[in-house]
Amino acid sequence: MQALWTILLLIVSNIFMTFAWYGHLKLSDMHISDSWPLILVILFSWGLAFFEYCAQVPANRIGSNLNGGPFTLIQLKVIQEVISLTVFTLIVMLFFKGETLHWNHFAAFACLILAVFFVFIR
Repeated sequence: MQALWTILLLIVSNIFMTFAWYGHLKLSDMHISDSWPLILVILFSWGLAFFEYCAQVPANRIGSNLNGGPFTLIQLKVIQEVISLTVFTLIVMLFFKGETLHWNHFAAFACLILAVFFVFIR
């Protein structure tokens, strides 16, 4: 159950992270934030990042074997990176029209799947 909660919290965390890092670009594209000074864009992103941390920190605490969870720190990091890139790709495909996936992106995803496989070999 800890593994499931860890993964779900990492997904939520990465949704907020992606919008914190790239959401302001969509707001600009929609001409919502065109007149915002950079400091306001940064504060907007920090506001979203707060919710990212509200999910990321519990995910790491629940999931870490240092705290009774099922994953080593390296496993947690690799899982987080795969989730991060998956969430990022889905959000980009849904919200940023014009971005397309190419063969090399799929090759990179295959390498990530292999990374997860290798990190769990003991």
